[in-house]
Amino acid sequence: MKILMILICLAGLLPVASAQNAPPPPRVSPAEAKNHVGQAATVCGKVVDNKISKYGLAGRGKPVSFDLDQPEPNPVFYFVTFGAHPGGPDEAIAAYKDKLVCVTGKITAAPGGGGPFIMAADRTQIKPQAEVK
Repeated sequence: MKILMILICLAGLLPVASAQNAPPPPRVSPAEAKNHVGQAATVCGKVVDNKISKYGLAGRGKPVSFDLDQPEPNPVFYFVTFGAHPGGPDEAIAAYKDKLVCVTGKITAAPGGGGPFIMAADRTQIKPQAEVK
């Protein structure tokens, strides 16, 4: 189901537009993201799992989905991005695996109860965070 959602979202890869003086989007937890579907937000959490799509897109490669805070089979939120060429998906996994990240964009609901997600086609939407000890 995630693969289908990735392909549907990629059909309309439009960046989230923002005015210069617009306030930043609200920051929400992965568990709260379901209450903000259709809105732009920043979702912060720990990457706990990832999955590489078996299908790629010309010029982009294979998308990778990252679960925040809770892995499959019951993820609460995930984001999707692409690896940089030539590293591909392995580069994206190395960049975010087991790290705290904040991802900003429009929260979309996956059909069939797959959970909310953000399509982060532009990697500048994803910001690794320092671990707090």
